[in-house]
Amino acid sequence: MTMQPLLSSFVPIWALTAVGYLVGRTGLLGEQAEAVLGRFVFHVAMPAALFTMLAGAPLGSFANTSILAFAAGTLAASLLGWAAARWLFDRRPADRTISSMAAGYVNSANLGIPVALQVLGDASFIGQVLLFQVLLVTPVILTALDVGTRGGGGGGAAHRRLLLMPLRNPVILASALGATCSALDWQLPTALGHSCALLGSAGVPTALITLGLSLHGRPATTGSSPRAEVGVVVLTKNLVQPLVALAVGSLLQLSDRQLLAVVLCSALPTAQNVFVFAREYGLSTALPRNSVLCSTLLSMVTLSAIDWALMPPGR
Repeated sequence: MTMQPLLSSFVPIWALTAVGYLVGRTGLLGEQAEAVLGRFVFHVAMPAALFTMLAGAPLGSFANTSILAFAAGTLAASLLGWAAARWLFDRRPADRTISSMAAGYVNSANLGIPVALQVLGDASFIGQVLLFQVLLVTPVILTALDVGTRGGGGGGAAHRRLLLMPLRNPVILASALGATCSALDWQLPTALGHSCALLGSAGVPTALITLGLSLHGRPATTGSSPRAEVGVVVLTKNLVQPLVALAVGSLLQLSDRQLLAVVLCSALPTAQNVFVFAREYGLSTALPRNSVLCSTLLSMVTLSAIDWALMPPGR
């Protein structure tokens, strides 16, 4: 992959984040802009996008050895992120969940798709990664965040809260409804489906605008995060996760092209969803914000290196 196509994949991320920063700096949308837009992404746009994506996806497509290698990298990176937050930086449980997600949750949508198209020529595997993260990883993360921030007591009360969480959490509810529609081969009426897709398309740009707004946020709102902590998360995300995926993929004897797809997708930077979740649950947004920005910058180098090292002959 030449540098110019790679740069073109990153431009929307930097451009929309910069717009958000300028909007925050000028005060154009007022003091509550970050909070309002953050709630819009989490409660409205993101659920619409997830429902649309899952309702039209064959759920059996991600059950293969390639996704096992990707899952191994995700698990290793997430556990390392959690362990570092627990034993190196003494973070509380909910913040450990955010650290874990920042270390292992890839930007599979707005960056993964264009990168996959540039390098692999198709986005079939990145679609499987999307399904894996939405159906398996996201519910686990949101459950941990719900327990870590809202408690729930013990015994029956805690169990009822966990059982009812899908009804209270719009992301999990939309994902479950989308998966159900896919399994039963149900489709929304054309006009309604188009409206849902249009609403969902606002999720990524609005999340990036909100991320940019946070760069001009008040310290009391965004908190602070040691550089060492950000460094550990970013190195885990950009280096450890793809290396584990490479090792497991080699053990599973994936083809050269399958191995490239797995490692490339594992090396994608931290998704802005981490920032959205931290903001929604009232946690410090400093670590996820800085992890998104720094891992995205570093991935411009690591993705190019992976393409050069693993691209099969006869490209």
